[in-house]
Amino acid sequence: MPELPEVETVRRGLVPAMVGHAIKHVEQRRPDLRFPLPENFAGRLEGRTIESLERRGKYLLAHLSDGALLLMHLGMTGSFLISQSEKARGKKISRSGKLVVPTSRGTHDHVVFHMSDGATVTYNDPRRFGFMLLVEPEERDTHPMLRQLGIEPLGEELTAAHLAAKAHGKRTDLKAFLLDQRIIAGLGNIYVCEALYRAHLLPTRGAASIATATGKPTAKAEALVTAIRDVLNDAIGAGGSSLRDYRHTDGKLGYFQHRFAVYNRAGKKCPREGCGGTIERLVQSGRSTFYCPRCQR
Repeated sequence: MPELPEVETVRRGLVPAMVGHAIKHVEQRRPDLRFPLPENFAGRLEGRTIESLERRGKYLLAHLSDGALLLMHLGMTGSFLISQSEKARGKKISRSGKLVVPTSRGTHDHVVFHMSDGATVTYNDPRRFGFMLLVEPEERDTHPMLRQLGIEPLGEELTAAHLAAKAHGKRTDLKAFLLDQRIIAGLGNIYVCEALYRAHLLPTRGAASIATATGKPTAKAEALVTAIRDVLNDAIGAGGSSLRDYRHTDGKLGYFQHRFAVYNRAGKKCPREGCGGTIERLVQSGRSTFYCPRCQR
């Protein structure tokens, strides 16, 4: 499932094609994705201008000119593809500056937004685990999908003191703690494994070990905050990680998967200079965890 860097890369690709432009027409090619699409979905969007597009955790939030929010989630196989009309061709529309020539209708193209500048934004999702919902302005902080989300890991709220306070007294392991979306929004399995490696911390160590007995941050908490920020920024800079279905809005693949230190590298030599250890895999809460038992403590 796309994690924060992949969703942020998609957001950045969509901004030039969608923000500041009105939704001229919506093609709704089926009644549902993971959930039923909102009643009169196309009618409630057509004529509205997208004023801004933000990411909250792994969600995309399009702020509409009537005050409503279009909440979108990619699920496991969802992707957006931007195409331009002949009139608009040549205009940069994604972070790579590449355009995609419009193609014929795809089997799994479920929603198509026709924008006022001539661009079309097509949502494709073979497994239909993604979804789109409309959120009224007054529901922004109370909507079930948003109300329990934790802090943004790239925001100023992520500090060693915050992590230590949340971890203090926890009986869970450190990896499960970091995956809890109520604590940090948007972190997923891949980047938690990579961040723990960079911070030299075992995924199986207790979460409470990054705090003192009084809940103050330890050096481990400081290292973890730095590692989380660095691995996410590096992944965003590389356009995310393409393991199966993830694509940029211009159809290209991300390439951070070529920089993984531990994820999906079981049995291979630890890349940390002077370590000499071998990457191992274990299962925690049904998910694969990759780590180096020699340099992570």
